[in-house]
Amino acid sequence: MMKRYYTTLLLLGVLSVLLSMNAVAQKTAIQTITTHDKITVVTDPSKGINTYLGWGKFPATTIPIRKIRMVVKFGCPDTLRCADWDYMDQILIRRKGGQNAPDLSYEIGRMLTPYGGAFGKNWNFEWATDLTDFSLLLRDSVEVEYRHAGYEPNNDRGWKITVQFEITPGPPALPPVAIHRVYDGHYAYGDSSKPIEAALKPVSFTSDSKTRNARLLVYQTGHGMDPAGCGEFCSRYREVLFNGQLIDKRDIWQKCGDNPLYPQAGTWVIDRAYWCPGELKHADSYELTIQPNRKNVVDINMEPYQSPKPSATEVISAYVVEYGAYRSKQDVAMEDIIVPSNKDIHSRINPAGVHPVIAFRNLGGELLKTLQISYGTKGKVRQLFQWKGELKPGETAIVKLPGIIVSGPGENEFQVELNRPNGRQDGYLPDNSMSSVFNAIPKHGASLVFQFKTNRQPEHNSYTLTNSTNEIVQQRKEGELKADSLYQEQWQLQPGIYTLQVKDTAGDGLEFWFNRRGGRGYARLLDHQRRMLHPFESDFGTSLFYAFEVVQDSTQHQAPVETPAVGLYPTMSAGPTTLDYFSNTAEKVTVRFISDPGNQLVEEHVYENLKEGVFQYDMSYLPAQRYYVQVWVKGKMVFNKRLRIVFRQ
Repeated sequence: MMKRYYTTLLLLGVLSVLLSMNAVAQKTAIQTITTHDKITVVTDPSKGINTYLGWGKFPATTIPIRKIRMVVKFGCPDTLRCADWDYMDQILIRRKGGQNAPDLSYEIGRMLTPYGGAFGKNWNFEWATDLTDFSLLLRDSVEVEYRHAGYEPNNDRGWKITVQFEITPGPPALPPVAIHRVYDGHYAYGDSSKPIEAALKPVSFTSDSKTRNARLLVYQTGHGMDPAGCGEFCSRYREVLFNGQLIDKRDIWQKCGDNPLYPQAGTWVIDRAYWCPGELKHADSYELTIQPNRKNVVDINMEPYQSPKPSATEVISAYVVEYGAYRSKQDVAMEDIIVPSNKDIHSRINPAGVHPVIAFRNLGGELLKTLQISYGTKGKVRQLFQWKGELKPGETAIVKLPGIIVSGPGENEFQVELNRPNGRQDGYLPDNSMSSVFNAIPKHGASLVFQFKTNRQPEHNSYTLTNSTNEIVQQRKEGELKADSLYQEQWQLQPGIYTLQVKDTAGDGLEFWFNRRGGRGYARLLDHQRRMLHPFESDFGTSLFYAFEVVQDSTQHQAPVETPAVGLYPTMSAGPTTLDYFSNTAEKVTVRFISDPGNQLVEEHVYENLKEGVFQYDMSYLPAQRYYVQVWVKGKMVFNKRLRIVFRQ
């Protein structure tokens, strides 16, 4: 009997090793399919739409798919400058099977392009979204369409884009059964002659005999500009009903001041109808209670609204995906490591020194109440956290974890592993772990100076310095600051990790070109010799975040920055504008005014041996149009901002 017991233990041990090896093997088997590889897209002003097609070879229907992730990358074209306007682009499954297959045009991604007028040639940004719900369609040969909107007449600007699909093989948490398109169109909003409810009629479908679960996906953004600002700049509510029951009511409205892509050239901080410039829009997802072989009804309603001069449009695509039963009762999966991370989309709150933040999803059929989380930097001691909550099947949780983020110099790898959902064995192990690449926070000396120059609306601003235990070391609360004043905080800090946060409740930072009444302020971190360690961006929207570590060893201290801090304000003017310059070293500095369009030098100023200064220019003699103000130091352009000279009466 004892021999059989040890034999069983041995077999269990071998099985555990094999499962672990299998998990690692599956995790490394992600297939990347590129349908658009650094292609240059430009507008077609004669149509307002320009189409770019690309084929991809996706897994066969016989291969199980665990997850599909779409990555969209933007950059400035090699031979053109980045485009100017915030247009609505769409990514669609055009057809499946071959050139002669029927046109499907299923929207799987909505890209709201950024204001790129001030981006440099090396600028790039990356977004991603989960498309696992479209696994029935992303099979075999698929033609993907990138549909670029816009009317820019110039042929000297565009975008360099890449569209990739990352396919993770493995058993699906929910086996897909069917997919239905329930809405797809540009729906007039506020037009009494074309009421939106006449177009957004209830849509019915009969569920399959294999169906046990379902999910509703809705892409929606508001566009157009009537006297009330609808549909781009007005907030209206949307109701979603399923089988006559209200399952969601929300305002179709989105704050834009915390956009990870900042600053941009245009009105990027202004809140909009469920989108912001420079965003890959995620679908709203709803888990549906459904029975097999039943008629079901989906109904989307918009808040009643009429406009005297209607121009608003609600662009809506919606799908119902039917699924079978959950593969496992207990099944969790890592979705993302938000902190620490080098991802573009998380740049506002990274690099960080404390409190990792992760996202995980309940892919099991039962309510998730407990979960063990193991986390830490590779090669360092792991920390354990016991999560407790209530996460329904299909839902995602974002969790802030306790503790310091330990790191070495340069890039590091952070690792997270999920274990024992509800105290039981997870139904699928390969997606329980994830790692992220992140940079260590900078190290500074104990003596620091924080310079904070307010603008003309300081009532919106505050700043706080906290230590690793979230204790406030120094704070200026909202309402304490005076207009157009320079605050110089002298800090003598103990060794440890600190986080500096600046907030603006108006969401337009210390500078926003459209808010000329607000003026311009700035923030800088200096060392004890008054050398600049970190210049903060004034056009930051809602908040600034900077984490650092104070250490005694001066050989570890971050060197002062070489690039100067430059500001220009106002950037929309009848002529007068002011440029301020601050550098750690005195150099020959050249300021150039370049016409746009035309790219001609219209004025140049050369300053010998300049370290710091404020300069006023009056460009009222120039034609009313756009110009670029460039600052050059040692043959390198260190500043490039657009100046708009407006019409003068």
